[in-house]
Amino acid sequence: MKQKVLITGKIPPIAYQMLEEKFDVTMHQELTPLSKEEIINLVADKDALLPILSDSIDAHVINAAPGLKIIANYGAGFNNIDVPLATTKGIPVTNTPVVSTNATAELTLGLILSVARRIVEGDKITREGKFTGWAPLYHLGYELTDKRLGIIGMGNIGRAVAKRALAFGMEIVYFDKFPLSEQQEQELNCRFMPLEELIPTSDFITLHVNYDPSLHHLIGKKELDSMKSSAYFINAARGPLMDEAALLEALRTKAIAGAGLDVYEFEPKITAGLEKLDNVVLTPHIGNATVEARGEMSKIAAQNIIEVLEGREPISCVNPSYK
Repeated sequence: MKQKVLITGKIPPIAYQMLEEKFDVTMHQELTPLSKEEIINLVADKDALLPILSDSIDAHVINAAPGLKIIANYGAGFNNIDVPLATTKGIPVTNTPVVSTNATAELTLGLILSVARRIVEGDKITREGKFTGWAPLYHLGYELTDKRLGIIGMGNIGRAVAKRALAFGMEIVYFDKFPLSEQQEQELNCRFMPLEELIPTSDFITLHVNYDPSLHHLIGKKELDSMKSSAYFINAARGPLMDEAALLEALRTKAIAGAGLDVYEFEPKITAGLEKLDNVVLTPHIGNATVEARGEMSKIAAQNIIEVLEGREPISCVNPSYK
């Protein structure tokens, strides 16, 4: 009898193709996400679960599947899963790391350019027929050259952002719990800076840390108040890292110059008022939304399931202590 796999969302077909050769696979075919109750009902007799990042895989879901052998998250993050509970039950949790790096780094630079050069605002003005011709002081923005980019979180994505920002002639400073080696700093032409120094001296601040409860509102009113009034804030990491209400107030009062957001504190909802501001660029969590990245994510998630259900170790386990 074939082992059973549940894929909770419509993802690139390579995952289904890889898995259905070996297992009995159920894949949700609609773009509308499954409800918690639907996932609980569907997962009850499954051996493997491949959820999408927006699914909350909590105790109710995990306990509903007594035969579950692996949770292979479709995403680099995994804060949507009760990893401690999975660990106590001996269930490996896997993610899809690294493959999101280039796509997310590219989007980060896109947000920086868009907000600094007022591209979205300019597009709107032009479409509405309000462009009346070139003028010396019309629609001025800021260049990236010689500006200080403060990167909070210097993992794979943070380093990829630094590499790309160097091409724009930016000065790179960073903060991370684990500083880079001297050689890595030399290769990226960057230097470590304490957070309390990085925030008030950077022209652009971008977040690239994984979320955990200790980092909730890492950027709040205190941090925003300490930023330059000419500075820009970028978040393509996780929404709860920022206090969205405080950010709205900082943008509304021009306490900071602008922001570029790809993630939101209460996603998919955004704090009312952000959508009315011209000094913020809002994108719908598309950091790794490229054909290349999403296809590779499907392959990795499927391969993790294949490895575990065939009695081997997963390739990208986030809780190795599950054993």
